[in-house]
Amino acid sequence: MEELFDIYDSAGNRIGVAPRRECHGNPSLLHHTSHVVVFHPDGKRILLQKRSMSKDIQPGKWDTAVGGHLAPGEDYEAGARRELAEELGWKAPVTLRYLFDAQIRNEIESEDTRVFGVTLAGPFEFQRAEIDEVRFWSADELKDPASHSLFTPNLVTELQRLFDGGFL
Repeated sequence: MEELFDIYDSAGNRIGVAPRRECHGNPSLLHHTSHVVVFHPDGKRILLQKRSMSKDIQPGKWDTAVGGHLAPGEDYEAGARRELAEELGWKAPVTLRYLFDAQIRNEIESEDTRVFGVTLAGPFEFQRAEIDEVRFWSADELKDPASHSLFTPNLVTELQRLFDGGFL
């Protein structure tokens, strides 16, 4: 079954629905995503996921621990909770805290993203069809420019916002 996304205008009004295959390849089709930054209880590390080599965008790159497109009619928080369960197998109740909103604009797609944070130590049962590995990274590792070639461009931007905002 083909995955569908709600499409929005620049003012945030829902204007229709389009299939994933059209949204990824047509940056005029603005859609919504949720990300969840998973902080370790020690407050010094965050969890990242290594994207599967079979992903259509940024295969094999390290990315935010949890991220995904919203289903039609789904709000940001519901999408974040669903993705946390799907990607990391985390189904227990959690308190998600709002961190910031971001815009992703590139030649492939246009997304408005709401970024949440949660504190969890694991264990995680990650979705092996989409994720090759998960691990906690220290702030020093995340700041190291040598690591940035391993990261998605979106993660590099998100990390800067996390550091600038004092979240890390």
